[in-house]
Amino acid sequence: MNPARLIACFMLACVAAAPAWGAEAPQEIHGVADAYAGQGVAMAWAVLRGKDEAATTVVVRIAADPALYPRVAATGRNPFSQRAEPILPPTMHTGSIDLIVSRARFADLPRTELRFYGSAPDDAPRLTVYFLGVPDTTPEFASEATLSTYLADRIARLRAPGNRTQ
Repeated sequence: MNPARLIACFMLACVAAAPAWGAEAPQEIHGVADAYAGQGVAMAWAVLRGKDEAATTVVVRIAADPALYPRVAATGRNPFSQRAEPILPPTMHTGSIDLIVSRARFADLPRTELRFYGSAPDDAPRLTVYFLGVPDTTPEFASEATLSTYLADRIARLRAPGNRTQ
């Protein structure tokens, strides 16, 4: 084959394989601590102790920029069998939403995927932050009021200028 044609074919193949300008590939980030901030979202985990393990819940406060991610969803998944169950369907929010889940659920579905979507109902998630189990550093509280105060303060610190937490 003519070298000029070979180069032209190679360049055409590169252009065809390149992503479209302005198209962003969905990102998947592994959250490893009881708090995460980045990509226009901040989230903090806490445990509300109940009278027994069955009554104990995990609360994840999710604060997302509604201009970037007007919808948020959550899925629980077993990483071995790939069985998945929705925890929160894609839900519109105004900036903050609490995900409340029984701590016992993490035994069967330890991977929690927090998915952030654009405004179109058929969009794929633009960002997924996933956690494997409840992070070890997650604080536990005996009262809802103390837990809520902690989460509000934690989110405020995560969103403070210059913070780089995960």
